[in-house]
Amino acid sequence: MNDPCLPDGWELVVGLEVHVELATATKLFCGCPNRFGDDPNTNVCPTCLGLPGSLPVLNATAIDYAMRLGRALGCEVRPSVFARKNYFYPDMPKDYQVTQYDQPTNTDGELELPDGFVVGVERAHIEEDTGKNTHMGGDGRISGADYSLIDYNRAGVPLVEIVSRPDLRTVDHAKAYVTELRDILVAIGVSDAKMEEGSMRVDANVSVRPLGSSELRTRCEIKNVNSVRSMGRAIEYEALRHVDLYTSGDAPRQETRHWDEAGGRTRPGRSKEDAEDYRYFAEPDLLPLEPTAEAIAAIDAALPALPAQRRATLAAASGAEPAAVALVVERGDDEFALAAIGAGADGVSALKHLVNNLADGPGALSASAFASLVAMETAGELTSTQAKAVLAELVVDGGEPTAVATALGFEAVDTGELELLLDRLITENPDEWARFCEGDRKVQGFFVGQVMKATQGQADGKVVNALLTQKSTRP
Repeated sequence: MNDPCLPDGWELVVGLEVHVELATATKLFCGCPNRFGDDPNTNVCPTCLGLPGSLPVLNATAIDYAMRLGRALGCEVRPSVFARKNYFYPDMPKDYQVTQYDQPTNTDGELELPDGFVVGVERAHIEEDTGKNTHMGGDGRISGADYSLIDYNRAGVPLVEIVSRPDLRTVDHAKAYVTELRDILVAIGVSDAKMEEGSMRVDANVSVRPLGSSELRTRCEIKNVNSVRSMGRAIEYEALRHVDLYTSGDAPRQETRHWDEAGGRTRPGRSKEDAEDYRYFAEPDLLPLEPTAEAIAAIDAALPALPAQRRATLAAASGAEPAAVALVVERGDDEFALAAIGAGADGVSALKHLVNNLADGPGALSASAFASLVAMETAGELTSTQAKAVLAELVVDGGEPTAVATALGFEAVDTGELELLLDRLITENPDEWARFCEGDRKVQGFFVGQVMKATQGQADGKVVNALLTQKSTRP
């Protein structure tokens, strides 16, 4: 598969690491509030500051949320062990991060995208978040900054890192993966997944290779991209940079890079460490996690319908195109659509209105009234323009479509009246009619427009077009 952003003969290879803060009331190992937007360094204690003698106490809700996420991604939930990942950086005052290494809680899952493409999930492991550095002066990076500020409110917040397999081959699939994952997180209630607040952050591992090759070449990791759009731009830029290096006889080096939104490019960070550089060892202050079969079964039983299931249900009920189904589900309007279809609405027509005319939701419109409106339009009692106008009124004020249509003066024009009107127009415009009968369909709009003008927009355009076709084919 060749992404259109790449020159012919090259293939994109992307794996994503998505860091998700769990929506618990408190942090992972202490009782400090897990809350965004508070004054800096107010939600801290000896444990999350790593002061001597402090000991962690595991947050049971965080573990439940992590396993819930794993099962939603089809992962196997296994016994797991916490480890210390050692590094020196001011955002983690202990100089190590408590995470999971070779024995994570969740392994071997998958995520199905709206178009049916399946991305493998290697693992979804639990760890604590770091603090937040703000580099003052310069371009906002640590190099060139006048000084740095550190907020430890985020240090110790429960986090799940979801690591995909390098299965993504297009920028569009990478964007769809993050969007689908965000929808799942919100659906199961484990995170608000707000990228703008940092509760969901994405690292993209990007490499390229000759089309048809199976090798995994040197990758670069783009760190902490904060929107789906920016991630797509960053992946595209980085992939083209790799192609340019290879075609010039050079090669990329393994490193982390940072996305410069204003400049539209990635910039070098640091050489990428390997696992041995972090000197992992088992966390001595925490016991292994050993989830029971009963606990996993209870999580499975409590999971709500996930986006992929909801799409399948709505597609089967409506018969609409996959793109329309996916958009309605993404907006969260699928239950409303199913209720309207259950009340008798034509599924394709209902989803067409939901996609094009109800982008902000149904408002005061009831599912039964929506079904009645769709039925009136389908039966020809309302034109598409009239149905749209009635719909706008129903969204604001509610009510029944028949009453609103009457109040707006919308009355269907009898087909016999339309035939008489067309006969008169044909008589008055013989040259245009001759051209139409000879196959010049450009003049069709002329006749339709004249009918609409004469009926003040009350005529159904579909009926008018059908009558024109009938009359032009009569001997």
